[in-house]
Amino acid sequence: MNKYKNAMLPIFKEKSSKNGKQANSSSPFAISGNKFLFISLGCPRNLVDSEVMLGILLKSGYEPVQQLPDADYIVINTCGFLKESRNESLGTIQEAFSEKKKGAKVIVTGCMVQSHSEEIKNAFPHVDYLLGSGDVEGILKAVQSTEQGEIVTSAKSYLEAGEVPRLLSTPKHFAYLKIAEGCRKRCSYCIIPNIKGPLKSKSIEQILKEFRTLRKNGVEEIILIAQDLGDWGKDLGHKKTEGLLLLLKELLQEKGNFWIRLLYLYPDEITDELIQLIQSDSRICPYLDMPIQHINDTILKSMRRATNKQQILSIIQKLRKAIPYITIRTSLIVGFPGETEEQFQELVKFVKEAHLDQVGIFKYSREPDSHADTLPDHLPEEIKEKRYHALMQIQEKMVQKTHKKHVGRRLEAFIEGYHPESNLLMRGRHQGQCPDIDGQIIINDGRGVTEFGKRYQVEITDTAGYDLVGKVVLKIEKKLPIL
Repeated sequence: MNKYKNAMLPIFKEKSSKNGKQANSSSPFAISGNKFLFISLGCPRNLVDSEVMLGILLKSGYEPVQQLPDADYIVINTCGFLKESRNESLGTIQEAFSEKKKGAKVIVTGCMVQSHSEEIKNAFPHVDYLLGSGDVEGILKAVQSTEQGEIVTSAKSYLEAGEVPRLLSTPKHFAYLKIAEGCRKRCSYCIIPNIKGPLKSKSIEQILKEFRTLRKNGVEEIILIAQDLGDWGKDLGHKKTEGLLLLLKELLQEKGNFWIRLLYLYPDEITDELIQLIQSDSRICPYLDMPIQHINDTILKSMRRATNKQQILSIIQKLRKAIPYITIRTSLIVGFPGETEEQFQELVKFVKEAHLDQVGIFKYSREPDSHADTLPDHLPEEIKEKRYHALMQIQEKMVQKTHKKHVGRRLEAFIEGYHPESNLLMRGRHQGQCPDIDGQIIINDGRGVTEFGKRYQVEITDTAGYDLVGKVVLKIEKKLPIL
């Protein structure tokens, strides 16, 4: 139930949604308590916004709770990217109304408020307050308001600046650092530029300040996030990826044995200079989440992507040559308008031959206000569903093959806690595994573990589906070579 159960904070994401008639809709305006609970949906950027709102409320004397029925204020940070995510958001709001105590206040914020507020109002007319995705700092006003209201300004996205408080909800050893919001690309299937607005980069001074604060608080893995990391700084005058290179070099001047993880980097932003930098400093995780979406040139052009098939294959080849054990994660879309069976089989062949480490596969979602919505030859849902399951089965087999390259290696890994299925097992993550979205290492011999959230050398002994299996060899007190 609680996705962040190790964080000791009241943020969680429900994995299922319920629908039905609204319950407990009596007026909540006579509230005497000060207990709140957050439900954060969607991407890590949303999570960072939730953490800022958490910090604001805690600084103002409000108290977090772990159970929904105990809360006087329930804050739901929604995702509005796809219809499926909007349905999850609506289901979560319904669940809040069904389980909340009488008089508790429901506040809804985030991307779906920004893009589909009328849909929320129609479904839940008793929502107490709405906050747009760029209006994070209005959370205190929303909580303290004695009447229904909303703050939905033209500021479509939020970036911290100055001394705005933030309280981490992740385990103590890793955290997200949002370096930019919005998007300057115009992929035909995507409405993120409509929801989040144009690219808005955080200053390098602010990023360094937040980075140092995280390190001072003991965070050892810092995950840089943006819609596209490679675009960072282009609105500040930097050209191509020189901005990201400058930023990474500045961060690597900081002392310490930390990890930097990069989410997300589009293939057109992966330059020879960036590959060389990743290869040159082991503190940058040899891991790239590189959205490809398709491999057929006609489909890529229709998607308004900046790279073609040959460029994508060349980038993968360069990465593997320079960094042999790099983990490449990507996302693919099946069932795009006009996708023929031949074009789908080209994608299947690519997945079989490229040996990608992790692949997120999505069925094309028809989104109003996107260019792709206006294209001809939209495919029936049954064809999209069939292609989705076919590619998923192939990718599952490929993952098992690619994982075998790690068997016999000794990897530096965080040991993060007991395995959810048994306290006789533990779970860990190496540099090629991102929190929450990738597999893990199942530790079947953790006798050398003295505390969780620390790094150990783990010998990989086997694979188990999307996971690896290993045993702890020793605790890492200083940097060790990876064998």
